[in-house]
Amino acid sequence: MFIKQVSVFLENTKGTLREVTQLLGENEINLLALSVADTSGFGIIRLIVKSGDIDKTLEILRNSGNIARVNDVICVRIPHKPMGLSEVLAVLEENNISVEYSYSFCRSTIDDAVIILRPSDKVLCAEALTKAGISLVSHDEVDAF
Repeated sequence: MFIKQVSVFLENTKGTLREVTQLLGENEINLLALSVADTSGFGIIRLIVKSGDIDKTLEILRNSGNIARVNDVICVRIPHKPMGLSEVLAVLEENNISVEYSYSFCRSTIDDAVIILRPSDKVLCAEALTKAGISLVSHDEVDAF
């Protein structure tokens, strides 16, 4: 029902995003989805990697002095058409669920759009979307992309 997301806290300075992506790349970690949020002093990189790479990713990041953690998010399959996302968000609104953040997922083997959601209530969100017939993507499916 949920997938694992790695969040990395970085100083908001020139080159830190490249350094992290280079470090992960040099260690054969493929980034499947990536989001960058920043403030004046720090940034948060949120990324999705294959489930078998999560522990390795955390170890690499922490050993290089970064603060990193894992949390659960929801990955949703959305019809790739006008109003596709709006229809999903309407289900959440009807169930009083807010979206803290969202970002798209890079995929190559499916026709639908795929997005990552961090809802205010993950369990209620998953239940509401499933009840509405909206397909959630498991981490096993993510691994197959």
